[in-house]
Amino acid sequence: MGTVTTTSAPGTASTSARALARDHLTRAILASARAQLGTVGPAALSVRAVARDVGLASSAVYRYFASRDDLLTALLVACFDEHGEAVEAAADAVDPADLSGRWSAVAHAFRGWALEHPWDYALLYGSPVPGYEAPAQTVGPATRVTRVLMGLLVDAAAAGVPLARPDEPAPGPAFHAAMTGLRGFAGADLPDDVVLAGLAAWSGLVGGVTLELFGHLDNAVGDREAWFDALTRRLDPFSPSRAG
Repeated sequence: MGTVTTTSAPGTASTSARALARDHLTRAILASARAQLGTVGPAALSVRAVARDVGLASSAVYRYFASRDDLLTALLVACFDEHGEAVEAAADAVDPADLSGRWSAVAHAFRGWALEHPWDYALLYGSPVPGYEAPAQTVGPATRVTRVLMGLLVDAAAAGVPLARPDEPAPGPAFHAAMTGLRGFAGADLPDDVVLAGLAAWSGLVGGVTLELFGHLDNAVGDREAWFDALTRRLDPFSPSRAG
C-alpha cells in the first residue's frame, strides 16, 4: 500500500498557529495580571506593567483586553471559576444524603483554595475596586460556590431537616420580604428558617476565612486547623444538635 499524505487546506495551518499564539499570550497576560494582585493589589493593576512583563507593547495588550476593566473582569471570572470548581468537586465527593458531611467538605474546600490563593481570594471577597463595576458575565462564575450551598439548603428543606432550634424566634415578615431574591435564586420556596440558617453559615464561613487570611487571627489563634474544624462544626446548619 502506498503512503497516504494529508494536507491542510490553505490558510488552515496558519490560522491554527495564530489561534494558539493568541491563546498563549492571553494566558500569559492573565498570569502576569494575577501575579500583580500579590504585589500592588487589584486597584493598582497596571496594563503597562503587564505588557512589560510579557514582552509586549501596551497597545498590543489592548488587542487582547480592551481595557484594564476588561482585564479585571477576566481575572474575576477565572478566579471565581477555579474557586467554584474546587468547592463543587469537594461537595460532589460526599454522599448526597450526608448534609453535614457535604457542608464540611464545602467549608474546607472554600478555605483550602483561599489559603492557596490568598491574593485571588482578596480580589473576590475583599474591598471593591474603586470605579470598577463587575459586568453581567461575572455573575455565573461568582455564584458557583453560593449555588452549592443553596443546593444543600434545598435538599435539607426537601428532606424536612429542621434548621432552627425550637426556642429560636421566627425570622418575621420583614425578613421574608427581604429574601425574595434569594429564594428566586435558589429556585425553590425555601422556608425562612432554612434561608436564615444558610445565610448565617455562609456569613460565618466567609468571615472566618477572611479574618484568617487578612491576619486578624495572628497572635490569637495557634492551631488554625483545630480552630477551623471547630468553627465548621459550630456553623453547620444541618447538625442534629440544632434541633435539640
